[in-house]
Amino acid sequence: MKNSPLDGHFSYGRLLRFTVPSVVMMIFVSIYGVIDGIFVSNFVGKTPFAAVNLIFPFLMVFSALGFMIGTGGSALVGKTLGEGENDRANRLFSMLLGVSLVGAVVLTVLGLLFLRPIAALLGAEGEMLECCVTYGRILMIVLPAFVLQNEFQSFFVTAGKPRLGLAVTVAAGVTNIVLDALFVAVFRWGLEGAAWATALSQTVGGVLPLFYFGRRNSSLLRLCRFTFDGGALLRVCTNGSSELMNNLSMSLVSMLYNVQLLRLAGENGIAAYGVVMYVNFIFVSVFIGYAVGSAPPVSFHFGAGNRPELRSLLRKSVLLLAVAGVLLTALALLLAPALSGVFVGYDRELYQMTLRAFQLCSLSFLVSGINIFGSSYYTALNNGLVSALLSFSRTLVFQLAALYLLPLWWGLDGIWLAGPASELLCLVMTAAFLVHARRRGALRE
Repeated sequence: MKNSPLDGHFSYGRLLRFTVPSVVMMIFVSIYGVIDGIFVSNFVGKTPFAAVNLIFPFLMVFSALGFMIGTGGSALVGKTLGEGENDRANRLFSMLLGVSLVGAVVLTVLGLLFLRPIAALLGAEGEMLECCVTYGRILMIVLPAFVLQNEFQSFFVTAGKPRLGLAVTVAAGVTNIVLDALFVAVFRWGLEGAAWATALSQTVGGVLPLFYFGRRNSSLLRLCRFTFDGGALLRVCTNGSSELMNNLSMSLVSMLYNVQLLRLAGENGIAAYGVVMYVNFIFVSVFIGYAVGSAPPVSFHFGAGNRPELRSLLRKSVLLLAVAGVLLTALALLLAPALSGVFVGYDRELYQMTLRAFQLCSLSFLVSGINIFGSSYYTALNNGLVSALLSFSRTLVFQLAALYLLPLWWGLDGIWLAGPASELLCLVMTAAFLVHARRRGALRE
């Protein structure tokens, strides 16, 4: 496809220019999530804050649909564009959004039905249980918009409009921040106010792109009439299964972390873990953003059969992420006291626990970027099997093994070290697959 923003050689400069909007977009998403947590912790209280952190992984289970179709779909659509089949790419894009909406409505009903039993199963009682239900119900109502928002983060890049995707994300983030301040700090609507601020911001992020892609535009994609293509949907779901597994695994592991922490450290443990997850997401979002931003060029050149460029993209990406890992780890350790204080400075015991957790968990940044990219690279190559294997091992198998074994020797510190230990184990596996891909240029179709 001539004159495509995905075509041609990607130097370090061009690769960074292409991926930076996605990185900034993901950082902004994480920051407005963090601000949401700050408002709840400081203006609503420790128990509601712990409740949000307890139920949020369950809510993320349902949003995994968007990540699966977004990553798997953008890989197939990007490959189709690389093959020069623009009309088919638009039909696939439109079908995937339609299927997502239908699936999200079904998941909303299921989520509302199982919300209270799951919260109770996770250990919530009394006030914490009611807070879980209150917060969860409001966010489940706007799940279809949240699913679309997650998908558009990938499709904007595939459409050659990463900056426009960033603008939409900024608009959603500003909406959340402003409404948090208004609903929670000014109107004092408590946890319900924080939930509605988040829900309305997700609506902005999921609905605004529909208007853009629904009309003629300057991107590579637009909504159009389509017929259901079961084969293509199966390929998308299979290829995106790594992201589905990644998000499902992270949600499950987070819930098990909370169960372990409730047993070893009580409500403070859940609150401390919540702070660490909020802030860690800011740092990890750099790696996720790079993975999202670099995937469309990989898919495009895979579809175009340009193996030398695939080798170049792999080599440059690993080097950039290795350097970023060292820098982000140092930055996280430096900022740990200040960031912990912003969230829970009002409680000395909780602050000390949070600071210790932050310092130990931050060690995972040294290698997590390469692991995240490794899975994304294989998704972009339309090889969902290897991608799913890497994600499944990183986010579930290694995490669970570390989560239940390390505390036997190191107690609470063992829980905080479970993340770095699992990332180190995954790095060995990821490196083996990437070396194999580097030697072959990319896996054959």
